[in-house]
Amino acid sequence: MSDFTHWNEEGRPKMVDISEKAETTRTAVAESTVIFKKDLYDAILNQQIKKGDPLQVAQIAGIMAAKKTSDLIPMCHPIEIKGVDFQFDYHIHEDDYQLIIQASVRCSGSTGVEMEALTAVSVAALTFYDMCKAVDKSIRISETKLISKTGGKNGDYFSK
Repeated sequence: MSDFTHWNEEGRPKMVDISEKAETTRTAVAESTVIFKKDLYDAILNQQIKKGDPLQVAQIAGIMAAKKTSDLIPMCHPIEIKGVDFQFDYHIHEDDYQLIIQASVRCSGSTGVEMEALTAVSVAALTFYDMCKAVDKSIRISETKLISKTGGKNGDYFSK
């Protein structure tokens, strides 16, 4: 009926069969940027966020989200994740305070982990917002993107 990979012959959604795909080591790194005010940056540095350390909680939430990706994204296969790690970097440009959140996800399997990495950074950014909204309601979650992926038949990808 169509050339869409996620539609069956009757034109309804389906999960693609990956049983014939080779199992390889697969990795993905995704990034999300959060923008906020100086008052929030100072409160974080001085451990004045009443809910606790926003980065620790964001990291735990991001790990949990990576593990639950197939429950959230309809055509995503459940996969056995081998590892999830985070990196948080602050960037300051005059009045512009940014937190760059990166998640690295790894598995050995028949499908990639891009969606898990993207879900991880998205939920980590939302959790950072939730932890800090009492101090700065103007927090903006900005660009979320795939930085790299390795493994699989389509080869590696590295953003420019």
